[in-house]
Amino acid sequence: MFDPGKMYTYIRGFATGAGMQDTRRALAFARKKHDGQLRKSGEAYIIHPLTMACNALSIGIKDDNVIATILLHDVCEDCDVGLQELPVSDSVKHSVSLMTFSIMHGETKEVAKNRYYNMILQDRAATLTKLIDRCHNVSSMAGTFSEEKLTAYIEETRKYVLPLIKEAKLQYPEDFDVLFALKYHITSVVDSIEATMQVYRN
Repeated sequence: MFDPGKMYTYIRGFATGAGMQDTRRALAFARKKHDGQLRKSGEAYIIHPLTMACNALSIGIKDDNVIATILLHDVCEDCDVGLQELPVSDSVKHSVSLMTFSIMHGETKEVAKNRYYNMILQDRAATLTKLIDRCHNVSSMAGTFSEEKLTAYIEETRKYVLPLIKEAKLQYPEDFDVLFALKYHITSVVDSIEATMQVYRN
């Protein structure tokens, strides 16, 4: 749907003009590390973080930390890259580290999910990255996820992601308009997919 070359050039040009050094370094690093990887849809994986970054810029997010975190959010988990290898500031590394979900010894999955989302909420860049990530994922999951996975993903979105938006409005009131736009997009897509699934079940 989107041209990765044009998105890359747009983000690089914007970052250069705005003096966003972490974003410029993250952009080149992400493209190199995701090279050859594909999404479940079959498209080049780099399209995912590039689309997220373009989405963020289009709704007024021009924070270097946020855009760099978006570009790198899957690199450590999916590309066998250590956090300290990331060519960015410590604040971006911290935000990226919060994006990786793990279950600690003795935890149930539900406890781990609660811990994960609570930790994300304490960091603005991680919070916005998680929400924009979910925004893109719900937009591209139809036709790619099985019905079972669609149902589970929608349930997780309602249980954890939408409450995250509610809490983020209190934690980061300066992002209220952005959070409204993300909530509108996520709920609209999720509601539409759920309604369509219900029609086919009947």
